[in-house]
Amino acid sequence: MRRKPITVDDVWAFERIGSITASPDGTQVACSVTRWSMDDNKAATRLWLLSTLGGEARALTTCGDKDGQPRWSPDGQQIAFLARRGQGDDADKTAQVYLIAPDGGEARRVCTYAPGISTFRWMSDSRRLLCIAWVWPDARGAAAQNKRQRAFDERKESGYATSEGQYRYWDSNLPMGRVPHLLLLDTRNGRITDLFEGTRHELPRFEPGLAHIDVSPDGRRIAFAHDPEPVKAGSNRLVLTELDLRTKRFRRLADQAGWDYSAPRYGPDGTQIAAVAAEVGRRHTAFGQLSIWPVKRSWRPADARTWTHDVGSDLAWSADGGSICFTAEEHGRCHVWRHDVAGGDFEVSARGGSVQAFALAGPPDAEMVVTLADGASHPAQVSVHRSDAPPRRIETFNDALLAKLDLGRVEEHWILGALGERVQLWLVHPPAGVTAKARGKRGQQPVLHVIHGGPYTASGDSFSYRWNAHLLASRGHVVVELNYHGSSGFGEDFRASIMGRQGQLEMQDLQAAVDWVGAQPWADANRTYAAGASYGGYLVAWLNGHWKPWPRGPIRAYVCHAGVYDRIATWSADSYTQRPRDLGARYWEDRAKVEAQSPHAFAHAMDTPTLVTHGAQDYRVPDHNGLAYFNTLKARGVDARLLWFPDENHWVLKARNSKQWVGEVFAWLERHGGPAAAL
Repeated sequence: MRRKPITVDDVWAFERIGSITASPDGTQVACSVTRWSMDDNKAATRLWLLSTLGGEARALTTCGDKDGQPRWSPDGQQIAFLARRGQGDDADKTAQVYLIAPDGGEARRVCTYAPGISTFRWMSDSRRLLCIAWVWPDARGAAAQNKRQRAFDERKESGYATSEGQYRYWDSNLPMGRVPHLLLLDTRNGRITDLFEGTRHELPRFEPGLAHIDVSPDGRRIAFAHDPEPVKAGSNRLVLTELDLRTKRFRRLADQAGWDYSAPRYGPDGTQIAAVAAEVGRRHTAFGQLSIWPVKRSWRPADARTWTHDVGSDLAWSADGGSICFTAEEHGRCHVWRHDVAGGDFEVSARGGSVQAFALAGPPDAEMVVTLADGASHPAQVSVHRSDAPPRRIETFNDALLAKLDLGRVEEHWILGALGERVQLWLVHPPAGVTAKARGKRGQQPVLHVIHGGPYTASGDSFSYRWNAHLLASRGHVVVELNYHGSSGFGEDFRASIMGRQGQLEMQDLQAAVDWVGAQPWADANRTYAAGASYGGYLVAWLNGHWKPWPRGPIRAYVCHAGVYDRIATWSADSYTQRPRDLGARYWEDRAKVEAQSPHAFAHAMDTPTLVTHGAQDYRVPDHNGLAYFNTLKARGVDARLLWFPDENHWVLKARNSKQWVGEVFAWLERHGGPAAAL
């Protein structure tokens, strides 16, 4: 069969596997799978069952379009999930909990709770669920909550009045009068009990989730992370508290000045607890450290176990309590690691690619790791890892489509960057057939540097749906992805090195990458481009103000998506309380230092053509950044083009909008000397 280069339609044709959950006996895995329709511009998410013993995948739900977050009950008899189902007056306006038997049948809605359920986990009795929901703190009981929610939904006013310092996040208004509470939901009768009702306790307002809560094995105690300050802010540290469900008393588990905590996890026998602790008082970018201590006493700094990697918040104890698994990044990859509690060693238990999620399953003497992981040349796949056998795939959702695609070669390289330190870069080559047609007069390839955001993230052995390297290479560009100083997975000092001087070391790294790539015999230095989003967009704007325009400089044209342009005006962002720590100053205290790290202060030197794209619902980097950047370039007489989405946030999430975005990017590169569509 003749293979073809990947297209944007192919990217949106991939079936996207989401949450995974393993049955207690380890024989089955339930997962959510999302399928997009480019024609309808809509997605449908349903649940599937996979066998770890072999066999075909089986659809578990078929009626819903938004079935997600499956969780297997401890007794293995039921799978709970969140969905919005029903029609007419019976339609769910918010996400509700449903139950379904693993062998199929109709799913049953457990209750109708108007504020909706954000996420949940099972209690050990397999009858109750511990749920997270945004509630009205002054309303008592489920009936009162339902009444308040209905009144809110039916309001005629559109204004949002608040005195809260943190009032929006990514693309949603927070808290709109509500706070995240913990609820107990009885699956037998639908009864809901708000465990925080009448108290000042609430979960973090920024993505409250399973990383913030846990239940003791006997079901009597609940550990949770929360912001202890009276005025809530994303820059505040979190502490851990335990609630005794019998006595209703709260006890502080971890609260040391200068430390931030997450991911409380009780050990299998309930006598120990683990968590991730970061010494943010020493350095706000401090790595999370795995901590283990007896539940009877409070956490001490000596309980943090020193390691060179940043511990993820997805801690999972082994069934025998002898080890703890979690994910951590290392050099452009993300693995599942296992820590030996008694011996203290850290070792890879399941190797990435990039592990997005994992689950431990099976009996203690034959425990396995089930991973959801993608790689540089394939979307997320589900695999089983046993200590006595090679990893084994247990699904084939995207194999037929992948077999039709001609994906180019992926290479990993290390070069010398800023501070005389090595930095990693990845090359994604076009398919061989495209390469031959895209060569210039000297037989060389155009180059597209794709600069990742964050900055505390990394490019690497992963498959992105939004900035897919193979798609960007499909016209003939060699795509270069550099892990500049500040990137995650290369040590704490490497990550913190850019603080207070953002743009400087990254620019030196990018110049080294441009020089190294430009010296390769296959590279066309006259057709070199750069694109980036978020912090990558910030760096694109930064480079435009610091590098001379082509042909005196290396970059012929830029693409800037959702990039920070004005550091002072971007105090309108949802992260405004955190950014001064990155910059090392507040603008009213040291304006010169802030502006020295702001692209807009170098607008007088911006002369390189740029495609600017942005979404109006972006609260992380508000769209005035993109508009001001575009307007500035136009006022300076620089070739520029704007693509603005009224219905997108920090990302481009709709299929048709994504197709338009890719089309604009390719057309922009072609306009400035890049390869044409018809190769």
